[in-house]
Amino acid sequence: MARPLVRYYLVLFNLVSFLGWSYLLVLTLAHLFNIDGSSPSTVPPQTASAALSRFLSSLPLFNAWTSPSFEARLHPALRPVYLRATTAYTRVGTPTAAVQSLAAMEVLHVLLGWVRAPLPTTAAQVSSRLFLVWGIVEQFTDVRASPLPRSYLTYSQVRTNPLYTSMILSWSITEVIRYAFYALTLMGSEPPLLLWLRYTTFYILYLTGASSEALLIYATLPSSSPIPGWRSWIHGMWTPTDYARAVLFTIWWPGELCSPV
Repeated sequence: MARPLVRYYLVLFNLVSFLGWSYLLVLTLAHLFNIDGSSPSTVPPQTASAALSRFLSSLPLFNAWTSPSFEARLHPALRPVYLRATTAYTRVGTPTAAVQSLAAMEVLHVLLGWVRAPLPTTAAQVSSRLFLVWGIVEQFTDVRASPLPRSYLTYSQVRTNPLYTSMILSWSITEVIRYAFYALTLMGSEPPLLLWLRYTTFYILYLTGASSEALLIYATLPSSSPIPGWRSWIHGMWTPTDYARAVLFTIWWPGELCSPV
């Protein structure tokens, strides 16, 4: 392929990727804040047992032995957003898998010498994202809903985990900036604002993105002790893949830090 054609192809690839991640960003925000009116927050039914639970939790003696849920600790104005964050997968799960899978082409671009980037770091970044999309979110359903402090742990699904939404937001903001920067650079332009955003937002988006990714991996681990014993037999023994995900959880933050921004 002639060099100009390669450049035209890369511009097109980055523009398509930019549009894909822009769509995901807009779709996620529209869902979180119900901008299009099609994502009402899920309000628990007002049952007698719920009323009794609220009454008992208001008593000092009872409250001393219980811990309120994470949702209960939120400001009332934030609760609808939190509840919608637990259902974002229903709107963005499939397009996220498609758009992120397209990024596998970046490894091919490096292999062909079309993009000057380190192959190991590019492959590590792309494979880690694909692992989250296809190896975690698509494979695990019955896991902890919110990998927060122990007093908050409950069991539900990775897809209803609000950290899934924070992960998608972190990815989409990062990629909108990155692909726009790449496309404009290939066209001979390098806007100072995009350059500043690319290397400044990393400090925030790395923290939110890598933390969400790692904690989603943690959410797939069994609740039993990783050390074999009688409790493990009761609550469920760890499998080799469970130990592998535990190792990934411990090295996820430093591993992501070594990835290109």
